[in-house]
Amino acid sequence: MHAAPPTSQEPPRDSASVVLLQDGAAGMQVLLLRRHAKASSMAGIYVFPGGKLEGEDHFTDGASHLDQPHSTLAQQLGEACTTPATAAALYVAALREALEECGLLLAEPQTAGQGVDAGDARKRLRGGQAFTSVLETLALRLQTRALLPWSRWITPVAPSMSSRRFDTRFFVARAPSGQVARHDDEETVDTLWIAPRTALEQYRDGAIDLAPPQIMSLAHLARYASAAQVLEAASCRRPPTILPQAFDDGGTRVICYPGDARHAVREHALPGPTRLYYRERRFFPEQGFDALFD
Repeated sequence: MHAAPPTSQEPPRDSASVVLLQDGAAGMQVLLLRRHAKASSMAGIYVFPGGKLEGEDHFTDGASHLDQPHSTLAQQLGEACTTPATAAALYVAALREALEECGLLLAEPQTAGQGVDAGDARKRLRGGQAFTSVLETLALRLQTRALLPWSRWITPVAPSMSSRRFDTRFFVARAPSGQVARHDDEETVDTLWIAPRTALEQYRDGAIDLAPPQIMSLAHLARYASAAQVLEAASCRRPPTILPQAFDDGGTRVICYPGDARHAVREHALPGPTRLYYRERRFFPEQGFDALFD
């Protein structure tokens, strides 16, 4: 029997992640970034751009660099216990992290005829200039309308891949045209545009590493043929909240999701399997890889 995984009493930290989408000749692709091998969390794992909520993400309601008021963003996020200020800050965090980690900036000029220089904005941000100051200097307004809430993932009390716990809101957005995603060579060391199913096939074959939230999210996204389909689906439903629960099954670590017989929540939150088994350093359904898409 394997020892039970250690539990963490650390409260989850608010964070935000954005699933950036683009349509290619072979179908829809998502952007994945590889975390640095020495990163304090999720080292070496391919993830969607994102990170924890920072103080600088709390913009004043009605500020010129937000395209929607806090109340509207809170309504779209759909979390009864999250204040409008925090809801707005989560949108800002997702957009800031996208700029920091892969150089994509979803923003619009405040003056007609001007452009959006994502490279300049990223350089200023990474040079220590506050995000609000960057937007003010470059006369830009964030396009929160481009982000649609997709899901909410809360790290289990018994984490599988890190001792840190996060309460992460996943947004979906179409990648801005005319900009090129590039990893920062500090927190992230590789940039990968890839079809969701192909990413999972590479994970199955050991070519890349993924964490369970990315596995389940990619399996969900693989059911859509285009970015437009994903955005339409996001606009028509409330984002599910997923707090995975872990248990030991004959020496094998198992993570279960809402709808599973062992989970406290009986209603399904996601399509596909309700359990992942950890064997040979890989998480898969008991029935095998193809069960991710059933």
